[in-house]
Amino acid sequence: MQIALVATGARTGTPRLVTLYAWDDGETHVVVGSKGGSARHPAWVHNLRAHPRASVRSGSRSWEVDAAEVPEGPERDRLWRLVVDRFPLYDAYQRRTQRLIPLFVLTRAAGVGP
Repeated sequence: MQIALVATGARTGTPRLVTLYAWDDGETHVVVGSKGGSARHPAWVHNLRAHPRASVRSGSRSWEVDAAEVPEGPERDRLWRLVVDRFPLYDAYQRRTQRLIPLFVLTRAAGVGP
């Protein structure tokens, strides 16, 4: 699904909006910092690393999330397969760059909303 992610700017502290694809994984969503295989991470990656609380909007619904970057290991491998199975270009993007493309899991923030 497509989402609007609003994260706090890492340096400015101001809200930054970006449209991303999010992949469902049970009660969470996975987002991919591919930037088309660029040598640099997208700005939103730096923003989530600095300020992991963000908000998400999809259609008429919006909610707060806590973002967690997924470290290398079996869980990251599983999530990478999940997104590549649905969008195979991510594998090409990873081959295009030397950086490890980051994955973030977005979990509904505790005590926020329905």
